[in-house]
Amino acid sequence: MEIERMLSRLDALEDRYRELNRLMADPEVAQDYEKVAEYAKERSELQETVAIYSQYRQEVEELEATHQMLQEEADPDLQEMAREEITRLEAQQEATSLKLQQLLVPKDPRDAKNVIVEIRAGAGGDEAGLFAADLFRMYTRFAERQGGWKTEIISENRTGIGGFKEIIFIVKGKGAFSRLKYESGVHRVQRIPVTESSGRIHTSTITVAVLPEVDDVEVKVNPKDLEITTYGSSGPGGQHMQKNDTAVRMVHKPSGMVVTCESERSLTQNKLRAMAVLRARLYEFERQKQEDETGAARRSQVGSGERSEKIRTYNYPQNRVTDHRVGMSSYNLPGILDGDLDEFIDALTLDEQTRRLEAMN
Repeated sequence: MEIERMLSRLDALEDRYRELNRLMADPEVAQDYEKVAEYAKERSELQETVAIYSQYRQEVEELEATHQMLQEEADPDLQEMAREEITRLEAQQEATSLKLQQLLVPKDPRDAKNVIVEIRAGAGGDEAGLFAADLFRMYTRFAERQGGWKTEIISENRTGIGGFKEIIFIVKGKGAFSRLKYESGVHRVQRIPVTESSGRIHTSTITVAVLPEVDDVEVKVNPKDLEITTYGSSGPGGQHMQKNDTAVRMVHKPSGMVVTCESERSLTQNKLRAMAVLRARLYEFERQKQEDETGAARRSQVGSGERSEKIRTYNYPQNRVTDHRVGMSSYNLPGILDGDLDEFIDALTLDEQTRRLEAMN
């Protein structure tokens, strides 16, 4: 980002920050609680940028003063000290400038939302289903590590040996989408299946889709467009399972999308959860359609599930996990599968910020 353009934008944001402070101090505005909340939210979003911009200006002033001192100082020892200080200040100013550029990159409005995660076994049969269960555990452990995040299963389709053909669940937590959105795509596993007697390494794939949870204000669904049927749940419960039809199958007739939910004992709760999944899918469908119409490159979240398509590989014999988007490998496979994903997510976040900065330039 050109420095002049960056400074111009920062000046405008600083002016807006001052204006918000003035508005919130206005007695008339103070009586309008909705306006106060709106201004407080906007001010909070600007606060870090304004503070770092103030730090940047201070660093510029210190650097100019040190350059001036170097020109005027005759003592060789003091000149050397000034040069060392200039080197330090230039590095500090460069780091602050980069931070400001990152803060100026438009934020993804979906980042703060809860997410709906859909995991499906792809190529590999039973082994793919078993690894789908491993990934489900990985994401639940990751959520537990965040403190305060919760996971709730919406629907599941189990295999007979402890795996999943499909599992859909919601992750609730501040900034869940901002951290988990990079998990969308094909995950490939290379290992010796427990069912393999000859000891050969098999390759299987699992598809993951991460969708932001949206409300009915963002996506309107006409009840006339829905075909809803209920049936008895096939989930766990045995003799204590409710005999009523509490499971839901929801068909959105215009799009043909089908959602099922049987995780709750209440028919109403299952309907609400099915509707949440449907809205998330419709939102993503419309978003991708708009990207296509504006000429943006469309990248499918899950692909076809073929072995050649992959965003990440989990290689058990080498104890290695490789993310192919950023060319990064970790030799801590057990830790990754136990939810230690921050290293990968941080690298992917930085990569996205870098690409968006380049696009802005």
